Amino acid sequence: MSQGILFIISAPSGTGKSSLIQEFLNSKYSCNIQVSISHTTRIMRPGELNGQHYYFITKKEFQIMIQKESFLEHAKVFNHYYGTSRQSIESMLFSGIDVFLDIDWQGAKQIKNKIPESKSIFLLPPSKDILYKRLKKRGQDSETVIADRMSKAVNEMQHYSEYDYLIINDDFKTAINDLKIIITAAHLCLLPQKNKYCSLIANLLKS
Repeated sequence: MSQGILFIISAPSGTGKSSLIQEFLNSKYSCNIQVSISHTTRIMRPGELNGQHYYFITKKEFQIMIQKESFLEHAKVFNHYYGTSRQSIESMLFSGIDVFLDIDWQGAKQIKNKIPESKSIFLLPPSKDILYKRLKKRGQDSETVIADRMSKAVNEMQHYSEYDYLIINDDFKTAINDLKIIITAAHLCLLPQKNKYCSLIANLLKS
C-alpha cells in the first residue's frame, strides 16, 4: 500500500482557506483524502461541532497532552492553543490516506522538520482591501478584532516563501483547480510513484 501524502495548508484568517478545503472535499476529485482535526482551547463558534471542526479541550487538558508528547505540532494563536495529534496523522498516512492539515506558519515549520516529505501550500488574498471585506462580512468580530487580525495577517503573509506552493484566492474556481493540480503533481513526484509501482519498476529493470 502506498504511503499517504500530508498537505499542509496555511493562510491568514479570512483568505478563504476553510471554504477552499471544504469545496475540494465535496468535489468528485478522485483521491482518498481527509482533513486532520486539530485540538484547540478556544471556544466553539456558532455552527461548529466538537469532533468535526476541532476537538475543543481545556488549557489543562492541552498541557497534559503536551507533556505526553501527543502533538506532532502545537502553537499559540490569538491567545488560544492549537495542536495536531501525532497518532491521528501517522495512522492515516500509514493507511495510504492523504491528509489536509490546516495550520499556521509556526505549525507548518514544525511539521516540515518532522515530516520533510510533506507538501506545503500557502494561500494569499488578491488584496488587503478584499481581505478586510471578507473579515467584515463574517459579522463575528468587532472592528478592533478585525484590525488586529489584519495586522497579524501581514506578519503571516511574510512567511509565504517558506512553502512549496502558492495559490492566490481571487477567483474561487481557479483556486480549486490550482489545488487539484498541486495534489496531482505531488502524487506524480518520484518517491510516491516509486513506492506505488515498485513491483512494476523492478520487473522493468530486470536484465
